[in-house]
Amino acid sequence: MRNQMAELSWNPGDVPVSEQFDDPYFSLENGFEETRHVFLGGNDLPARFAPGFHIAELGFGTGLNFLTTVLEWQRAGRPGTLHFTSFEAFPMTPPEMARALAAFPVLADLVPRLVAHWSAEGCCADIVPGVRLEVLIGDAQASLSDWDGKADAWYLDGFSPAKNPDLWSPDLMRAVAGHTYPGGTFATYTAAGFVRRSLESSGFDVVRSPGFGRKRHMSRGVLRP
Repeated sequence: MRNQMAELSWNPGDVPVSEQFDDPYFSLENGFEETRHVFLGGNDLPARFAPGFHIAELGFGTGLNFLTTVLEWQRAGRPGTLHFTSFEAFPMTPPEMARALAAFPVLADLVPRLVAHWSAEGCCADIVPGVRLEVLIGDAQASLSDWDGKADAWYLDGFSPAKNPDLWSPDLMRAVAGHTYPGGTFATYTAAGFVRRSLESSGFDVVRSPGFGRKRHMSRGVLRP
């Protein structure tokens, strides 16, 4: 069965907007700094980087979170391999991905490496030495249940919970917890109450932190032993 592709429009700043969910893929203010603040900072990265560290993500989107993480991994100079697994239901085409990422010159050396390995069927490749990417295409509830891995840190980056509630369901948050090492973490841009409660009931100690840009708050947490 053919995968369902992302349906996009583009705002005047060339930020992609999902037609399926009527939501932009990243901050209109500065997507790169948003990723650094929410997903890296929210998981205490790069300080926690170590050989074999495994990040998992709900919502690969443009690949911005991944490439920003790769850049920080390279800057940190850690030995060994960083593993990054992402779950994406509506993949972009390679040209769309390249167009979206062109907004971030700091990633210019990495974008062609990702785009060259990208397809609507997903990706499993060593994008740069020491970084292994796996993207599983399809409904996250099913693909996460089938995944046999565990993560040290999660990026929860689906579209707005108000517009894409399935990617924030209590069942999926329990699955996230079940695929997290004890003491592992999550970070997300949303502070929606039902998301926080689902994560807390799934085993995470959840805190609310200052958000990025105009967003007052975000959420982060640690899986209880």
